[in-house]
Amino acid sequence: MDNKTNIINGQDLWEMFAAATNWLEKSAPDIDAMNVFPVPDGDTGTNMLLTMRSTIEGIGKVRNHNISSVAQAMARGALMGARGNSGVILSQFWNGLAKGLAEKETCNGSDLADALTQASLMAYKGLSNPVEGTILTVIKDIAVAAQMQIASGSEGIVSIVEATVDAANESVANTPALLGALKEAGVVDAGGQGLYTILEGALYYLKGETEQVQFRKPQMITSNILLTSSAITAPERLSVDEIPFGYCTEFMLKGENLELDKLRKKLTKKGESLIVVGDDTMIRIHIHTLDPGNVIHYATSLGTMHNMSIRNMDEQRLDFLEIQRGKTPTTGIAVIAVVAGTGLTDIFNSLGTAIVVPGGQTMNPSTKDLLQAVEQATSDKVIILPNNKNIVPAAEQTQSLTDKKIKVVPSETIPQGVAALLAFDYEADFETNGRLMTEVISLIKTIEITKAVRSAKINGLNIKKKQVIGLLDGNLIAAGNKNVDVFNDVLSKVNLDKAEVVTIYYGVDTKEVEAQQISTSISEVHHDLQIEIVKGDQPHYNYIISIE
Repeated sequence: MDNKTNIINGQDLWEMFAAATNWLEKSAPDIDAMNVFPVPDGDTGTNMLLTMRSTIEGIGKVRNHNISSVAQAMARGALMGARGNSGVILSQFWNGLAKGLAEKETCNGSDLADALTQASLMAYKGLSNPVEGTILTVIKDIAVAAQMQIASGSEGIVSIVEATVDAANESVANTPALLGALKEAGVVDAGGQGLYTILEGALYYLKGETEQVQFRKPQMITSNILLTSSAITAPERLSVDEIPFGYCTEFMLKGENLELDKLRKKLTKKGESLIVVGDDTMIRIHIHTLDPGNVIHYATSLGTMHNMSIRNMDEQRLDFLEIQRGKTPTTGIAVIAVVAGTGLTDIFNSLGTAIVVPGGQTMNPSTKDLLQAVEQATSDKVIILPNNKNIVPAAEQTQSLTDKKIKVVPSETIPQGVAALLAFDYEADFETNGRLMTEVISLIKTIEITKAVRSAKINGLNIKKKQVIGLLDGNLIAAGNKNVDVFNDVLSKVNLDKAEVVTIYYGVDTKEVEAQQISTSISEVHHDLQIEIVKGDQPHYNYIISIE
């Protein structure tokens, strides 16, 4: 390094953010917990971590290690690995930074400040409706801080990054003052927290303090204004995206005095995509690991294993792609849909979906995942159904990465995706189908029933951890102790005068008999409604209900 206090090269840039990624990894679960709604979709930390991993992996194919080439490679890696809203915005940040460092061999403090300004502009430009009080505001504030540092005459790289860290800290703490939903939920912006952690990790590297912080954890920023909710608590379930490497290992562990936290901490070192849920006598475990034998050996030392499943994900991926080849509708248009749950996958396939990309709540596929599906499709005209608002940005980014003609129908729920497929006209052209499918999704009402992953105060509701909560078109409006009661509460707020069909998709952990009870409760009040019950097998959400 050429005096890292004044100048850095491409290798330095990569190393400082590789260290920052390791620092971010320590706090990803805590950032996941900073969700406005206490639903099991809080995966901002995980999405940013996976995006950063892809960012630092991007340098692997670079031969010329000048800072321009490295920054461009990292931006490309971020783009391909972007997951969720936070990941997409982070990829735009890297895109802007790379543009700001274009054609430069090295970078001094002034260059870095200018690049951060470009990153801020690119991040805002990437969104059609930028919202202040989010990671966007934090990016803008650190860019301003960097320029102010230059104006003061302090142009060292370390001093610039120190200024951005301080500015990010203050900006994140102020996010609830700019966004009412954050203030009411009692949290600061999770994406902003993630960016602060990344910058802090980079600063530790520049100051040569990576070893000193080896056994510490990143600081979780608290608001500088009075929040209306109780303190933030970590969710019971880690929110992680599925990563198809190694073996998907799942089983039930039965025993006595089982310790969830201890088990989770131990298994964290043995794989990825870890889910550990249950109680002190029965725990469900899901992990992606390269060595399932190691996991099994540890688990059997604690109790007995049941319902064990070990699947080779690399072989599954190849088989999956072979099955999906050639499933293009006769119109020459391929429809790609993001779906989680075997039942829902079967439904989408039966309705003509060419390729189903596994994903949804807590499991957002990256831009790269969606792009791979696009390239696998046998048609040059592709319609993508994200079926989740956090996946829409990643889907939209595929349009600039392929020569194929792409239309993203911005479906935000599974029922909207189903309705869009039903609106598909096999005699219509590409543009007409895109328009028809987009128009119909606005006619669908979606009710989702799940459990709160933390205590919160939202929309006047005092919600307790693990309490049943109900959402109507993404807005949390009901809470209670029973699925049926919460569903009826949400349903009472829906105008059913013009509704004709109600479809109940029940989840993997939900019994059909309860779904029948909900169906009966609707029929008793609304005799003319056609009610259908479908086994969706979706994770995390007990019910997804479509009202047409």
